[in-house]
Amino acid sequence: MPLNIIALAKQVLDPETPVSAYRIDRQKKRVETDPTKKIAPVINGFDENAVEAALRIREAGNDVKITVISAGASFVSDVMKKALSMGSDEMVLVQDPALDGVSDSTITAKVLAAAIKTIGQFDLIIAGRQASDWDNAQVPFGLAELLGVPCIPVTRKVEIQNGNVVCERVIPNGYEIVSAPLPAVVTVSNELGQPRYPTMRNIMAAARKKPQTWSLADVGVTNLTPKLTMLDLVIPQKQSQCEIIQGEDNNPVDAAKKLALRMREAKLI
Repeated sequence: MPLNIIALAKQVLDPETPVSAYRIDRQKKRVETDPTKKIAPVINGFDENAVEAALRIREAGNDVKITVISAGASFVSDVMKKALSMGSDEMVLVQDPALDGVSDSTITAKVLAAAIKTIGQFDLIIAGRQASDWDNAQVPFGLAELLGVPCIPVTRKVEIQNGNVVCERVIPNGYEIVSAPLPAVVTVSNELGQPRYPTMRNIMAAARKKPQTWSLADVGVTNLTPKLTMLDLVIPQKQSQCEIIQGEDNNPVDAAKKLALRMREAKLI
């Protein structure tokens, strides 16, 4: 039996897009791009790392089937098919208008868990450490909780050894080796390395593959009551202030004393 790996991939606004091309809809509480600029979305960068991690497990000599799953209101086919053109086998898109504008991690985890249960057997779920749109980094943990499996977050290397997933987990001063029995959830970071570019052969193969598209009803989800209430969404206001401290006759010792006094007045020291 092949090892069934599920890679999560989210379609997001391109983070490389200039700020001038974005706008905030405060009524709908969402970020949108200027429709006149026709800016295409992308797959979340960390999720490309997740697909890369799954492909490396296959290249290590394991018999692996890789299924990419995403959930959203609508998808750009050419964007999502990048995960297939990298070398994944199948793709499942949970597409439903009710998911439009959803930013609640609990809902996303619930929908993905339902889709995975609909697929059936899985051995490993690999996700990016966070998404570039909301940066919540909560969905993989919620997914692991709903599926009742362990979760190893923020890894830079993922291997399968004797029925366990063994990871190098990134920590502030290096990394640590962590293992967990399968099935499990793992999140990967950009320390994994640059995701591969799709080859022409894989691009042509991906063009012949048609992703499965399911609605919320297809995966048995009927209640989308959010746990999070967004009160407002605004562009942060940046403020900066600079004060030059000089000593008598440009004396550095006097300048240092005055700086210390000024910092004490500002309660910085």
